[in-house]
Amino acid sequence: MDCNSVSTSTEAWNIADLAEEDKQVDKILFRQMIGSLRYICNTRPDIAYGVVLVSRFMEVPKQTHLIAVKRVMRYLKGTIGFGITFPTKQNNKNNKKLVGFSDAVWCGNKMDRKSTSGYLFSFGDAPISWCSKK
Repeated sequence: MDCNSVSTSTEAWNIADLAEEDKQVDKILFRQMIGSLRYICNTRPDIAYGVVLVSRFMEVPKQTHLIAVKRVMRYLKGTIGFGITFPTKQNNKNNKKLVGFSDAVWCGNKMDRKSTSGYLFSFGDAPISWCSKK
């Protein structure tokens, strides 16, 4: 709780490249942290990419991977008021717009050259559908 917050959940660099010569960290602690973040993803889809990224290294977690997990947690601290909300009918009377957002990173993973894409649709102020795919 006493950490400095950050404005993004992940760094722009690929953590697989940086972790080759790092020392290993405690698997149990690492898996507990990932499990907690996966649970939070239900109401915070904005951290899904970062959580999926670090989840790939649960078998042999390195120091760089732990730093990436801590960054996601620091992001959560700075954005504690964010999340999915489902407003009541009284709040949603005048806002009947269907809005969609999408984004993609082409060949963003240097290991397998796969792309990542995602979308979010909302009706009024309530999200109705979202997805993130590799």
